[in-house]
Amino acid sequence: MGNSISSARFLMESRLADAARGNGHALYELGIAYSSGSGDIEIDYIEAHKWFNLAALAGVEEAQSLRADVAEEMTAREIVEAQRQARAWIASTTRAAA
Repeated sequence: MGNSISSARFLMESRLADAARGNGHALYELGIAYSSGSGDIEIDYIEAHKWFNLAALAGVEEAQSLRADVAEEMTAREIVEAQRQARAWIASTTRAAA
């Protein structure tokens, strides 16, 4: 079991690295992980919405409908927080690329 947790953690770290480079597919996969609770990741709708939002901005069309699906499970306050986190991610990755 420990091995699968290690591989899941490695997968998430590699997806985060790819996402930081603007890889829309990696952003989308992070949204899937947080919306479905795959690997050792717990379901977190705020994180899922954030990643789907970023994937949609990167041009991944499917992310738009999944973001809407996740939003149906969230409060207005949670959606605002997810949007704030998405803006913070964009700001941090833009600064890192500059």
